[in-house]
Amino acid sequence: MKLKSKILAHKKPLIDLEIGDSYNQKSHFVEEKISIQNGKMEQITSANLICEGVVILDFKMCFSTPQTIQSEIIGESIVMNFICCNNVEATIDQVESEKYTKENTHNILYTDNFNGTFEIPAFEEINYLSIILSLDYYYQLINEDWGLHQKFSATIIQKKSGYLTPKYVPFSPVMQWVIHEIKNCTYKGAIKKMYLEAKIKELLILQLDTLVKKPLEKVLINEEDYLKLQKAKLILEANFTNAPSLPELSRAISLNEFKLKKGFKSCFETTVKGYITKLRMEYAKNLFKNKATNVGEVAYKCGYKDVSHFSAAFKLFYGFTPISFRKLDRTTKLSFFYWSFPDILTLDLFMI
Repeated sequence: MKLKSKILAHKKPLIDLEIGDSYNQKSHFVEEKISIQNGKMEQITSANLICEGVVILDFKMCFSTPQTIQSEIIGESIVMNFICCNNVEATIDQVESEKYTKENTHNILYTDNFNGTFEIPAFEEINYLSIILSLDYYYQLINEDWGLHQKFSATIIQKKSGYLTPKYVPFSPVMQWVIHEIKNCTYKGAIKKMYLEAKIKELLILQLDTLVKKPLEKVLINEEDYLKLQKAKLILEANFTNAPSLPELSRAISLNEFKLKKGFKSCFETTVKGYITKLRMEYAKNLFKNKATNVGEVAYKCGYKDVSHFSAAFKLFYGFTPISFRKLDRTTKLSFFYWSFPDILTLDLFMI
């Protein structure tokens, strides 16, 4: 399996890597880290783990001007994609997919000779984690249990590139924590291989459970009630830090509580309470970017009177406590060295 990637405006490749397709129990993961910066607004960090039959690619990028990246994987592979950024326009040969990426979403792709072009906007913080598996390695994980996902299995048998589901779906809190554990693995040698293989399998199970589960039962909603539910969603988005109670929201949109609860979950695939929590947690994450803001202040600004309640909700949503999140965020702000874009160095960059 060969992996290649390059910025079209430059000659040198970003990644040019070849690994064996067969699963090798005795092979160990090799770690590669690269940090490159051109001024304050153009930077790339790459932290990759490479082993026979599998590559874990984790990178962050930011450019002051729009860039086009062309990537390819020569051979058959399964790509477990975890996207932590918005607005990247993706065009993948022979694959139907959403045009633009959405933050904190995931999917699984089977590809036979992947070829993709990605338009990176200026000043957008790009962050991806991708786990690329050879078919042999993939079969070791799922034991060729085609019953797990029959439609996806058929595409593999037919060598027809495609995603497990048409749309990327949001991370679960447990999934986010496993990703954190993979990124912060401190084991070495054979133990590291055992640990990462266990985490990759755990992550794959979580993905399959999320992506192949039965869709929510849809409630028939007439146009009038649908417009009221849309109004409820807008009210919550404008007032999530001081959210109305269910009875208050029901009165505000002139829809009884039963229809509000059932209809909201059917339309937006989450409960009213779940949507409020999502809005608060996303707001909290942005507030933590200000290093002067402490946990108590963030809790108060997000609408929580009790810091312990906020911390519990944050951990349930993201998989780690607010304090751990702040420490992790500090450690990921790596020191970069100056680089000249025309003379870009070869580095390991992940295939989207």
